[in-house]
Amino acid sequence: MGGSLGLALRQRSVCREVIGLARRAETGRQAETLGAVDWATTEPEAALAQANLVVFATPVRSLLTQLTDYASLYRPGAIITDLGSTKQEIVRVMDTLPGNLRPIGSHPMCGKEQPGLDAADANLYVGAPWILTPSVRTDPTATQLVGELAEAVGSRLRVLEAARHDWLIATISHLPYALATTLMATALQVAEEDGTVWEVAATGFRDTSRVAAGSVEMWLDILLTNREAVGNVIDLARQQLDQLAAALTSGDEAALRGIISRTAEQRRRIY
Repeated sequence: MGGSLGLALRQRSVCREVIGLARRAETGRQAETLGAVDWATTEPEAALAQANLVVFATPVRSLLTQLTDYASLYRPGAIITDLGSTKQEIVRVMDTLPGNLRPIGSHPMCGKEQPGLDAADANLYVGAPWILTPSVRTDPTATQLVGELAEAVGSRLRVLEAARHDWLIATISHLPYALATTLMATALQVAEEDGTVWEVAATGFRDTSRVAAGSVEMWLDILLTNREAVGNVIDLARQQLDQLAAALTSGDEAALRGIISRTAEQRRRIY
């Protein structure tokens, strides 16, 4: 995500300079070689003291720690934002930052299963929703600037309250991962008795299980920092599965037809 953003910003000449802060020097050199940054460093002091806008692109729980660990290093007046997939805990920590900083939560709705700079893509953000989650302390200029950045790389801007974001994203992003993981776990269970299941799997299984191949660390962070909303939406999904199972068990064709038709129609409408 961070590498893709750097590529997009530099290729579109959005910023005067893009500075990369990496944990490992090798990663920084790779970012420079790819053209994702003008220069990179492993020293937070060197990068953050010069940044008018800081964008965190680390896993959510790492981000929560880094936000406060670096509090004394930010340039006074700097805008602090992020690319994290959950927002309530991030916004809560942002609200504790020193008063001379301008934090705002943000979440671009895009990504790939493959992590790291090797998957960086300057067009990753094109056409994707980019959600801003300002809090009561957010400076309107921070909302405006981060919104302009999102639109400059091709995203479609939306503004939501953090709790509403986490509920909606639990439904259309975190639940799909939970269901894909459940699908893979079910297939693994079947494969214990008949491994041929993998040989007959085709595009439907591939597409439905795709997100289960995502970064384990990233998804652990997402699920654990949005566990209430994800748990609630899993309960809703369980109710839907129970209705489907009941219709199957009773052989109720009319009920099955209703479920299938309603969902198929909505899927075609939005895509």
